[in-house]
Amino acid sequence: MAGRRGRYYPAITPQTLLRAYSIGLFPMAESAEDPEIFWVEPEMRGILPLDGFHVSKSLAKAIRRQPFDIRFDTAFEQVIALCAEPAEDRPSTWINDTIRKLYSDLHRMGHAHSVEAWEGDQLVGGLYGVSLGAAFFGESMFSRRTNASKICLVHLVERLKAKGFILLDAQFTTEHLKTFGAIDIPKDDYLRLLRTAVDLPHKEF
Repeated sequence: MAGRRGRYYPAITPQTLLRAYSIGLFPMAESAEDPEIFWVEPEMRGILPLDGFHVSKSLAKAIRRQPFDIRFDTAFEQVIALCAEPAEDRPSTWINDTIRKLYSDLHRMGHAHSVEAWEGDQLVGGLYGVSLGAAFFGESMFSRRTNASKICLVHLVERLKAKGFILLDAQFTTEHLKTFGAIDIPKDDYLRLLRTAVDLPHKEF
């Protein structure tokens, strides 16, 4: 993991977290069992350009079938809990109890949001992140059905564009995110984009 990081001990607050996002930092933990967190500031930052977001033909076809009921902010704590659970392709996660509490507080403050894929009364996919100004910082996603998290991401991008957001931060690119058009940009370029986005009035999600 490229970039600076440093241990941070108990006094972190939701307000501290928002300030960190505004200057290009985000928190992680070594594991779900480790109560401590550290700040991460990558030298290369992953973003999903909202005007260059790509949906494959097969995914577009799946979306047209409307396999899930997509909802926003109806089960935030359930989403983050499921993101924290180990999965077949992810035997461990970095989402510890400290992070879960902080982001739940941010949700109650109107700064953390979830996109959810429901199958009847069962939550089968979702993602969550933080909004600040006209920036959205994607944090994590989970999927219990084929394409569930991908479809949530498509709905997130559509919502951000409709609401006037200008930056979708992906933190780090993955092969999965690159299929949607994710790119890496140098830290200085990212900070310029970030300043423009966070200086705008806070967008309603």
